[in-house]
Amino acid sequence: MEKVLKALGIKDLNIGCATGANYFANGDVLESYSPVDGKLIAKVQVANEADYQKVVKVASEAFLTWRNIPAPKRGEIVRQYGEKLRAKKNDLGKLVSYEMGKSLQEGLGEVQEMIDICDFAVGVSRQLYGLTMHSERENHRMYEQWHPLGIVGIISAFNFPVAVWNWNTALAWICGDVCIWKPSSKVPLCAVACHNIWVEVAKENNLPEGVSCLLVSPSAIGEKMCEDARIPLVSATGSTRVGRIVGTKVASRFGRSILELGGNNAVIISQHADLPNVLPGLVFGSVGTAGQRCTSTRRLIIHEDIYEDVKQKLVSAYKQLRIGDPLNENNHVGPLIDKTAVKDYMSAIEKVIAEGGKVLVPGGVLEGKGYESGCYVKPCIAEAKNDFEIVQHETFAPILYIMKYKTIEEAIALQNGVPQGLSSSIMTLNIRESELFLSTNGSDCGIANVNIGTSGAEIGGAFGGEKETGGGRESGSDSWKAYMRRQTNTINYGTKLTLAQGIKFDF
Repeated sequence: MEKVLKALGIKDLNIGCATGANYFANGDVLESYSPVDGKLIAKVQVANEADYQKVVKVASEAFLTWRNIPAPKRGEIVRQYGEKLRAKKNDLGKLVSYEMGKSLQEGLGEVQEMIDICDFAVGVSRQLYGLTMHSERENHRMYEQWHPLGIVGIISAFNFPVAVWNWNTALAWICGDVCIWKPSSKVPLCAVACHNIWVEVAKENNLPEGVSCLLVSPSAIGEKMCEDARIPLVSATGSTRVGRIVGTKVASRFGRSILELGGNNAVIISQHADLPNVLPGLVFGSVGTAGQRCTSTRRLIIHEDIYEDVKQKLVSAYKQLRIGDPLNENNHVGPLIDKTAVKDYMSAIEKVIAEGGKVLVPGGVLEGKGYESGCYVKPCIAEAKNDFEIVQHETFAPILYIMKYKTIEEAIALQNGVPQGLSSSIMTLNIRESELFLSTNGSDCGIANVNIGTSGAEIGGAFGGEKETGGGRESGSDSWKAYMRRQTNTINYGTKLTLAQGIKFDF
């Protein structure tokens, strides 16, 4: 891993490895331990309040230059960043896997998401379209245009330590914004690596310091970002609890926020489902990233006619899962992020049993050789009711709750019957069921899929959810509009002043 770190510009592993352009750190030293083996990876010096003030000043100054670079040229710089990521994909993917704990394939896939969003953003840089419209007044022209906002503050979570940051930055950059990134303190090295790659691009293009800044810092700095009127937009990914804090603080100063919060995602399995093709998506959705995706499948809502059959197939599939070092591609499931997550996992199992649930595949913490970190747990399946208190909450761990239904209307009501509204899916070959699921009377989630699982989004579509998931949208489609301000323009090219609505004001 030391070789990987050096390839990503992290050369000093013992004295605070994040130094250099666009990085300010004079605070305490943060130690990053891997959940894979419990070993210390490296140390990072964190930013304090004085560093924060310097970062905002530098970013504010950089914006004055960056916003005047034509959007297609900003897109060219994003393209170069994407090319750097292509060259460093294997190293960055390994670091993501080792520091966060997700499988190597998922780590590489996360870097590929960064590459994909860079490609997407390059195209969008030539398509920041406004509208023209006819004026009711003679010799007047009206149109809308979009301008950069300024500084975009990005607060990211541990489970996707690099991709979600780049979802925001790639679009913010081409829109003319500058960015300040506060990553999760659980995965600081991934952030440092991404920042180092950006610094290479910035230097090669003689960009001002501050187009993209990194603040490895405690949560108090994140709160300052939310309260700071110099930061017009804060994009935060995390729990609903964190989202309430961010949303409230930003709204109190009339700022904007993009909130990507918790999910409690369900898959409806119809009696008309193609079961042989259903199972792999269900299992990956449930145990991928050890259940630490906001899109992880938490609930299965199974038609009563096939309930026992699906249940037995799931139990059999779970017995075949291989749990261990995520860098070993023979393993399906890696560790949870830390021992706090393990405690939450164990607590959730205890609660579902206390509420009357029945455990079908027992959970538990793995011990012994290969599991020295204490962060490896067994994926668990439990029969439960949708209204159990623990089922209504998101547990960031591989726990799957299963339940049965009679009618498709009942299944949709169960799917919608939780506070969160991120991702959802139905497995069916019945077109009436699938169309109902996608209709106004169907899923209330931001993402609704047919015959694929809840997990695994492409960057072409806007990503985000409803209700307690926050309502934000990132990545594809027209999400770029969230990073800009709309301006309506009216031009009078005639020889007299004409008021709208036919108002007369003569004197």
